[in-house]
Amino acid sequence: MSFLLRVVLPDRPGALGAVATALGTVGADILSVDIVERTPGGGCVTDDFVIELPADRLADSLITAAATVEGVRVESIRPYAGQIDPHRELELLEALGRGPDAPAAVLADGVARVFRAGWALVLSAPVAGRGDVLARGGAAPELSSLAMPWWPPRPSRPLEPDDAWSPPDWGRLGTELAVTALGDAALLVGRPALRWAPSELMRLQALAAIAATVAPVENS
Repeated sequence: MSFLLRVVLPDRPGALGAVATALGTVGADILSVDIVERTPGGGCVTDDFVIELPADRLADSLITAAATVEGVRVESIRPYAGQIDPHRELELLEALGRGPDAPAAVLADGVARVFRAGWALVLSAPVAGRGDVLARGGAAPELSSLAMPWWPPRPSRPLEPDDAWSPPDWGRLGTELAVTALGDAALLVGRPALRWAPSELMRLQALAAIAATVAPVENS
């Protein structure tokens, strides 16, 4: 089974190798490593590991193994069923550039994959406080509209699930939300128990800005 393990480790030579070695002792096969963010001043680095673990090993063994390295902290772990691809963003923009029939749906589905999220929604600007769902990607909830008291979507930022506007399941499941502008529309992305780092929000904003130019969303 595959897992996405987010680890905070000291920004020093050998730390990443030590974590990889420790994970190897429990039979973990590291499929990819992404640097999520680096603390200014060289203090810490946050890395995402996609790991394949033998069926007879528990996910807790990954946490225990990583914690044996001095200064390392496991921030989160969850099952992972996405694709391993270091060029996800470029491939998504290329797909949009080919002029698909439903560019907003292609974008929403691609963003869910790029950011290892559960789902993504493209939302129109609100009228009387509610925006229409223009497209959905991943395992997006079947919504036709959504209350948007957080409008406008600039700057790109995390959002807290709130019963006043979001489905109850989002808060109950620990969904981490992020929103960014998509031209005159908005892109809302949700993923389970995986914090949105500032660097990821910058990537999301840049990707949405380019996508809005390549394939403008028709805002209802």
